Amino acid sequence: MILRRLRAGLCATLLGLAACTPSTSSSHLGSAGSPIQHPSPVPSGPGSAAAELAKLCVPAKTATGGKSPGEGPIPPAIAVVEHQVEQARSLTYDHLVQVEQISAATMATRVTKSFKGQYPAALYDRRTRAWRTIGVIPAGADLRTALLAFGSGQVVGYYDPSTGALVVIAGSNPTLTLAEHYVLAHELTHAIDDQHFGLSRLDPLIKKCQDERFAAALGTVEGNAQYFARQVILAHPSSAAGVGDTGGGLPAGVPPFVSQLQLWSYTAGEQFITAVEAAGGIKAVDHVLTDLPVSTEQIIHPGAYPSDTPVPVDIPELAPVLGTGWRDLDVMQVGEEWLQLMLHLRLPATQSSAAAAGWGGSIYRAWTDGSHTAVVLRTTWDTAGDAAQFANAVQDWLRAGSQADGAVVQTPNGGVDVLFASDAATLAKLRSAAG
Repeated sequence: MILRRLRAGLCATLLGLAACTPSTSSSHLGSAGSPIQHPSPVPSGPGSAAAELAKLCVPAKTATGGKSPGEGPIPPAIAVVEHQVEQARSLTYDHLVQVEQISAATMATRVTKSFKGQYPAALYDRRTRAWRTIGVIPAGADLRTALLAFGSGQVVGYYDPSTGALVVIAGSNPTLTLAEHYVLAHELTHAIDDQHFGLSRLDPLIKKCQDERFAAALGTVEGNAQYFARQVILAHPSSAAGVGDTGGGLPAGVPPFVSQLQLWSYTAGEQFITAVEAAGGIKAVDHVLTDLPVSTEQIIHPGAYPSDTPVPVDIPELAPVLGTGWRDLDVMQVGEEWLQLMLHLRLPATQSSAAAAGWGGSIYRAWTDGSHTAVVLRTTWDTAGDAAQFANAVQDWLRAGSQADGAVVQTPNGGVDVLFASDAATLAKLRSAAG
């Protein structure tokens, strides 16, 4: 299962998705104006958001090398796709990709087990409260349940970096459908990339809850597999017997924000790789896999890679000021991707994309007393114009949701704070505490 944001059989569905998210661009869409000088250094000691993030982080359990299927015959259909991937990717496999064939029931068990390890309940239960308070998921939604629903659909197969094996559901049909062909090409691209560039480099980002940097790295890896799987299908259109089952589309009951976050790595990631390949060819693609992007801004705006890096942002400890019994609930680094998709829940795509462009850095910090929740989302921007554009968009967003328990506060140094609370009284307390 490759990585924290489970794909679970969506590759075939994504073959037909042109744009699930606001469009990406190779140019920077921020407002014109003089660059903002950001204060440095940003606090990272006791009481800082960075220190609290490290304390609250519950490390995900990533695969550590399961039992390899060992040497054995490669099914002829898979051997053909391996060769097609080598041609499209302009690389050769260092060694054969071993194939493990398992039953559908075993596949479902493995997906569920992997999910439980990669999405720690303690972390995601707390994050559910924070996201409900912000308003990106409905009041009754559970984030971990939604992620499991999204990631537990029919799985044709997956590449396991811990064993270097391709795991597929055993079947007797020697002729691939279009969906199966696409999924195999996607997963075998992961395999060839892993052999040449090492996909396990993403594991430390998961374990340290470096969500923004991980989202950028995952967008590169999944976007690359999307791009070259599509090249395989385009180069060999007659080798697939038919469309076949694509998994029934997106799962029902998953909040739109969660679905869009999960899909983003594939749609925006593929657009990023497309732009990189168009500008510099295969060697440029190899370079971004060697030196991974560090922000979703770099994925959305390929021209920002590699020089435009995030500005560290801090939110001080407010629990003592909020009152007795208040404590930290959650801290999360969020990037242009997260803000853009948040805005797009209630605003047109063009407004959302423009308002999130010019992003410099952002983080949120949430507190609770057990019954109430308060959240500060702190952002910084490239120019004062970018900050004003985002502040105006968030104000429109709050009004569109009839969310009285939220407020926009523009701060010095090009920052915009957005305050959220579980109720009006808590918001008033938060505004006072935040100064």
